[in-house]
Amino acid sequence: MERFNNAVSKLFVVIMAIITLFPFIYMLLASLMTFQEATSIPPKLFPAHPQFKNYAEALEEAPFVQYFINTIFVSVVSTFGTLVTSILSAFALVKLNFKGKNMLLLGMAALLMVPYEVTVFTNFQTIAQLGLINTYTALIIPSLASIFYTFYLKEFLSSIPISYYKAAKVDGCSDLEFITRILIPLSKPALFTMSILSFISGWNSFLWPILVTNEPEMRLLSNGLTSFATESGSNVHLQMAASTLSVVPILILYLIFRKQIIRGVVRSGIKG
Repeated sequence: MERFNNAVSKLFVVIMAIITLFPFIYMLLASLMTFQEATSIPPKLFPAHPQFKNYAEALEEAPFVQYFINTIFVSVVSTFGTLVTSILSAFALVKLNFKGKNMLLLGMAALLMVPYEVTVFTNFQTIAQLGLINTYTALIIPSLASIFYTFYLKEFLSSIPISYYKAAKVDGCSDLEFITRILIPLSKPALFTMSILSFISGWNSFLWPILVTNEPEMRLLSNGLTSFATESGSNVHLQMAASTLSVVPILILYLIFRKQIIRGVVRSGIKG
């Protein structure tokens, strides 16, 4: 009976893996097809002759190089900003005692329950009133702080004994020196995981960039792909090539650092 249960469990995992991976695999295969093969009915799964030139044609059809530059810049700056604000806020919540701390924690936890879509239009109105539409500032500012990552890092910092902080204060160490010389080195696993996840989130951002950018030169990959799909019409094979170009780099990044990401999540104590 136990063998049967194991066999059923493994079969279920394999089936779910195939269902999950099939769209991605088909995207890769379709990106190497001709137009006729990509639009044929019934659909073909494998190209007769791989068309690697599709990638070059896709890059010529739209300024994807500029989209890549914009996306990398915005993702890197947003990630750095998130790290700075999360470290400072998590440190204050864990190591410092101040009036209203519990109420602040309760309020921040309540904000985690608010869907992003509820606040996005308020943020857009603020950005528009400041005249920041079609600027890097508009793309970056809303991503410079994250309550989720603050709580993520807070759980990790809670495992660091308070005696470290007290000993540093006795030695005349300021709070900033404690953070830079002791807290950050001890928190490298969590910070590394935060960096990767935040970068991936910035890379895949779609709703906010499409709201605050109207000019092609300011687009990120997400809304750049949307515009390309509209402008290229029925060139499905080029759309698939462009999608592959946008997905593969972040997939490689995840595969390289997957162990560090999992280790950081486990050590942080965050569940779910």
